[in-house]
Amino acid sequence: MDPEARAAWVALALVPGIGPARFDALLAAFHTPLGALSAPFAFLRTVPEMTTAAATAVAATSVEQGRRVVQTVEDRGARVLLPPEPGYPVLLRPVPDAPPVLFALGNVALLEHPAVAIVGSRDHSAYGAEVCRRVAWAAAEAGVVVVSGMARGLDAVAHEAALEAGGRTIGVLGNGLGVIYPAANRRLYERVGTEGLLLTEFPPGDKPNAGSFPRRNRIISGLARVTVVVEAGATSGALITAGTALDQGREVMVVPGPITSPRSVGCNRLLRDGAAPLLEMRDLLDHFSDAVPPPAARRLVAQGQAPPAPLPDSLGEAERRVALLLGPEPSEVEELVTRAGLPPSAVLAALSGLEIAGVAAQRAGRRFVRV
Repeated sequence: MDPEARAAWVALALVPGIGPARFDALLAAFHTPLGALSAPFAFLRTVPEMTTAAATAVAATSVEQGRRVVQTVEDRGARVLLPPEPGYPVLLRPVPDAPPVLFALGNVALLEHPAVAIVGSRDHSAYGAEVCRRVAWAAAEAGVVVVSGMARGLDAVAHEAALEAGGRTIGVLGNGLGVIYPAANRRLYERVGTEGLLLTEFPPGDKPNAGSFPRRNRIISGLARVTVVVEAGATSGALITAGTALDQGREVMVVPGPITSPRSVGCNRLLRDGAAPLLEMRDLLDHFSDAVPPPAARRLVAQGQAPPAPLPDSLGEAERRVALLLGPEPSEVEELVTRAGLPPSAVLAALSGLEIAGVAAQRAGRRFVRV
């Protein structure tokens, strides 16, 4: 698509009141976004589902507005993804209300990998956080991309666990790039944008509102083969994501919770209504048998295996890099030097710092493990 056509597409997609359905109706009527933007108001008003307000908004929109948005996105080091072009998520294409434009910051290639959506309550229990961390860690270590909504609570736990496992994660935003919400997730926003991918249908600078999060949820589920609900109360937003997954024909798996816990009411109701229970990692990884390497699958379904504790925020860059290379099996210093790509002195200093922080322990033969 040439720059003028791309700019017109973006401009039309971002017209207030023009959602996916009206966008498709305009394309059907005028064949191209540029044709829609050039159409007289009287013709716009004849398009099915177009209100007077929507037609007025389209008539007042110019291609130049789309150019400015594209330029802003590119100035941020991000990309515009459009359905007719390569790079737009394949799993989103058949979704009836798929967004006509996406803005992406980070590793866009992650959209081509098998993914699991992990969602849950903002107000979670210690049990919910531990289960969420185990599920995200196991999926990420097996090579499955972890998708969630960048909210506080279990969304943040899922993203962080995926990164700490050395895997990759996609954060779907309910606002535009450059807006960090909640503010407490600033460091997570920066890590996901650098080590994973941030994705949104909202233009740069757009602030979140009450209606933007349900819209975000359909993208979360639409990117994934399976949506896992870890912990959700009776009115949790995670239930909306489960609903969009079912509407999209995707699998929903649910972590059971105590029937006495208000935080598990939504989960247990999903189970009662026929959702698949997630009782062990094998239940999830079986859905990715074509993507999970057999050795990784065998290791992750071992009974009783738990991921190590999250890395402290106080660690330096070299310490964090070395820590992510350590596991339950002892590693020699020479091996860590090669894998970390750091000088021996830097690796030794990092290991000393990790021992002091309680992250690593030395075993016989000057070998180290993650604790």
